Amino acid sequence: MGDTNGQAVAGGNGEGNRLDQLYLPTDVLIDKEADSLIICDAANRRVVRWSRRSWTTQGETLINNIDPYGLAMDDQRYLYISGTDKHEVRRYQIGDKNGTLVAGGNGKGDGLTQLNAPTYLFVDQQQTVYVSDKNNHRVMKWNKGAKEGIVVAGGQGQGNALTQLDRPEGLFVDTLGTIYVADSSNHRVMRWPKEAKQGTVIVGGNGKGGEANQFSCPNGLSFDRQGNLYVVDSWNSRVQRFSTE
Repeated sequence: MGDTNGQAVAGGNGEGNRLDQLYLPTDVLIDKEADSLIICDAANRRVVRWSRRSWTTQGETLINNIDPYGLAMDDQRYLYISGTDKHEVRRYQIGDKNGTLVAGGNGKGDGLTQLNAPTYLFVDQQQTVYVSDKNNHRVMKWNKGAKEGIVVAGGQGQGNALTQLDRPEGLFVDTLGTIYVADSSNHRVMRWPKEAKQGTVIVGGNGKGGEANQFSCPNGLSFDRQGNLYVVDSWNSRVQRFSTE
């Protein structure tokens, strides 16, 4: 906190497919138990793990020959990975190469058993999987063991009304089931209370731009313990922090 310069903790050796390189990484999480980072190394079609210990110079491949985009981990340390080529989400035990289908997997489409370019994920304590179903302009919820999903945000076509999303990406769900989503092509972050038919804009929504109250295709979000919201403001090449109180 307060640093003006960061330090590379994974990659940093140019784009490439060596174990000390990454190529278009899309998502990352911290595995506290193993004190490591797990990273979707998208253009290398693999998920890799990097120890957080200071002497680490390269990662190890956990899963390869997949098309990963989003990543989540549940309380039992199962990994959840969205695949944009098969339009599905799979759950993996660490060390498992094949995984179990938990959402989508029925081809590209907009049915309740289908996804179209799933991106970011959130998994709650009940192993409920929330998916930003990007090209269907909706967020889907798949209960554990369910054969089909439930539309919990958007799903009213592509648009900028409060009932709509436009290429949703970053996702967070609080303990009340309230959904926070980076509504990327609308350049805003929205909040959808549980079972609500429409959302509210909490930041952005002032058109595409580089001002402090604007975004340009935000695609990632996170909260800290104080409730501050962090947004990856992709095309502005910055991360913004907002107090949500």
